[in-house]
Amino acid sequence: MNIPTKLNVQDPVEDQDQSDPAKKGWMVGCPPPADKLIKFIPADNKFPKMRWSLANIRQLVPTAQISRGPGPISNLPTRYHDISNVTWVDAEGKTKTFMDMMNLTYTDGLMVLHKGNVIYEKYFGVMNPTKPHLAMSVTKSFVGTLGAILVHEKLIDDTKPVIHYVPELAKTAYGDATVRQVLDMTISVKYSEDYTDPNAEVWNYSQSAGSMPRFEDYHGPQTLYEFLLTLEKDKEHQHDERFWYKTVNTEILAWIIRRVTGKPLAIYLSERIWQRMGAADDAYFMVDSIGTESAGGGYNTCLHDLARFGEVMRNRGYFNGQQVIPSEVIDDIKRGGDKAKFAPAGYETLKGWSYRNMWWVGQDAVGEFEARGIHGQRIHINSKAEMTIVRYASHPHASNIINDPPTQAAYRALAQYLENLK
Repeated sequence: MNIPTKLNVQDPVEDQDQSDPAKKGWMVGCPPPADKLIKFIPADNKFPKMRWSLANIRQLVPTAQISRGPGPISNLPTRYHDISNVTWVDAEGKTKTFMDMMNLTYTDGLMVLHKGNVIYEKYFGVMNPTKPHLAMSVTKSFVGTLGAILVHEKLIDDTKPVIHYVPELAKTAYGDATVRQVLDMTISVKYSEDYTDPNAEVWNYSQSAGSMPRFEDYHGPQTLYEFLLTLEKDKEHQHDERFWYKTVNTEILAWIIRRVTGKPLAIYLSERIWQRMGAADDAYFMVDSIGTESAGGGYNTCLHDLARFGEVMRNRGYFNGQQVIPSEVIDDIKRGGDKAKFAPAGYETLKGWSYRNMWWVGQDAVGEFEARGIHGQRIHINSKAEMTIVRYASHPHASNIINDPPTQAAYRALAQYLENLK
């Protein structure tokens, strides 16, 4: 379920309440009736059935466990404060509430922390505190953070060529690329994520990775590794010219991490972050037919553990009584990447931003940075306001250009509200 629905922005769709998967009665019954059944097939890989699937992906595909380990659960203190009616102003000058934003973005679950306290928590549809939800490309920021840790610890040299670690990639687009170019996605690779193009490479990627159901006439690569070996360089461009957002870069980084650590990605992430931060629940990676984790968008977590990771990042790596991630790694991410290289990508809702170690970094003075995924998944951190917001969602349109305007306006209004809160 890592592929967006083929919808045009103008297509009429059901709203948050109308598309509620609980009210729809999806997958209820023993067995569910035919009109309520959801399968991992192309016909069901779309909105509104997606609203059930994103919160139940482990019932449809194989996954690998990211163990929380045997240790105690870290504390998430609560100081609840109803922020539902905090107001913000939309692009048309209309005043809306924080609850309006959640409805407009098809929120499945949202949690707000202020100064380390959970002040707000809300679930919709079939989502609940103990249910993992697919994180989509928020996954990339977990993997990017692992890569940055290994660079900091000098187990990876980001100035070295990719093939120093994975020589199998010598004849691919990555044959003359560096690890740093992979981390910051300045790779020139012939790979399109244009979901309106039936010949785009994203279709073979997703079917080989097991993150979308295979079409009957699919005869492409059978595993993620096989697909990565087919990637060619975009002959019209050179590496490091500019930022190109390409999911396959994260898969290449994951291959490097596995090669350097000698461990599956799920085990290394468990040991390096998930156990140390005191996660309450296991997390999961979607995997391909040979168990290779989908590093570009296959991570599943419960909302409260996504919040714990957000707090690790907000607190410069310190959480659960220990330095989970070196502070220098977080500082490097927050400094951001090359804005001049990011600008040509044309993200209208992210003007002045940059990209570093697979995190999206804001341009203003509030220390704003994010992990972002299609259909509305997000970790949002505002350092100045001491605020962390995590959201899982199932917006019918994949692109964040649709849900960025209400999200950004509401989050910034909330940050200002919390800064003034006594």
